[in-house]
Amino acid sequence: MIRFLTAILLLMMLTACGQPGVAALPIDKLKLPPGFQVSVYCDQVPNARQMALSDTGTLYVGSLGANTVYALPDRNHDYKVDEVVVLSNSLKAPNGVAFLNGDLFVGEVGRILKFPKIETQLKPKARSVVVYDKLPKDEWHGNRYIRFGPDGWLYVPVGAPCNVCERPDDARFASITRIRPDGSSPEIFAKGIRNTVGMDWDPRTKNLWFTDNGRDWLGDNLPPDELNCATSKGLHFGFPYRYGLSVPDPEFGVKAPKGLQFMPAAMPLGPHVASLGLRFYTGDMFPEKYRGNIFIAEHGSWNRSKKLGYRITMVTLENGKAKKYETFMDGFLAPGEGDAWGRPVDVCVMPDGSLLVSDDRCGAIYRITYSDRSK
Repeated sequence: MIRFLTAILLLMMLTACGQPGVAALPIDKLKLPPGFQVSVYCDQVPNARQMALSDTGTLYVGSLGANTVYALPDRNHDYKVDEVVVLSNSLKAPNGVAFLNGDLFVGEVGRILKFPKIETQLKPKARSVVVYDKLPKDEWHGNRYIRFGPDGWLYVPVGAPCNVCERPDDARFASITRIRPDGSSPEIFAKGIRNTVGMDWDPRTKNLWFTDNGRDWLGDNLPPDELNCATSKGLHFGFPYRYGLSVPDPEFGVKAPKGLQFMPAAMPLGPHVASLGLRFYTGDMFPEKYRGNIFIAEHGSWNRSKKLGYRITMVTLENGKAKKYETFMDGFLAPGEGDAWGRPVDVCVMPDGSLLVSDDRCGAIYRITYSDRSK
């Protein structure tokens, strides 16, 4: 049923936006700070979700309803896509993609695949092997967002199989797990995380930062989504007992095990904004005030009476602490409009310092650049 509904949603998305590559995308509606520009990097990537960049400049993109993994090679290194290669279109919600040592890793609902030496086989039905197939197969919050950490482990979140619940029968639920690249040594890294679909590491401290989507049905303004920071293994981030700055959940707060210590959110985000992919800005194209800060793709609320999100936000860090949360790019949802024309999912910093944004509603990737036109 969930897969059927996902397919219907994908069809609705494509209808709302126009088929990729056919209808012109209204990027003139997008609003950025002075000096920034946005262009369409590629508009032929149906249901574009997580992105991963190879050493040679090929962008890999996962999807959900499309069940497809794409490769977008840029052989001339001129930030123009040469072609869109469908590596496979028969996977089960291959949302997550990660690249390591020439291999492409793909996260499906119940397993992790690897496409060995992928850049030697950029073609349909590329060869893949199963790396790990013991992930929970529950489809509720079962879409994998995967990233390799600076420690060489593959980090794989496992969302809660519910809106809000306890699952003591399987400690992997509501956690971030990790495995070795060969699929060995699986372990839980962090707990109390309802559903994270975005992770990155501070290049200075190597601490893991990740988004978390708050539970539903506590009203329009509760709870907030969260930006969290794991400074070590074994921390508990509250779900389902606490949210935000360690506020007790009205239903599960009293059920918290006695003595359990919780990590509060590093920065509460907007309520129900569906905070997904994030990246530290490590480039040098953008002005100094943006460097070392975190960009977050907010997919947008689905059950809020007044919609919120549908934008790229930035969290400013000072001395390793989150200090400020503000909108960087919006315009996907215009004031007074009933629905958003686009929905950001992930962000990716390119070698020249530009920032890519995936949009699963329009099947597109956008590229944000900066140039000081006052000079």
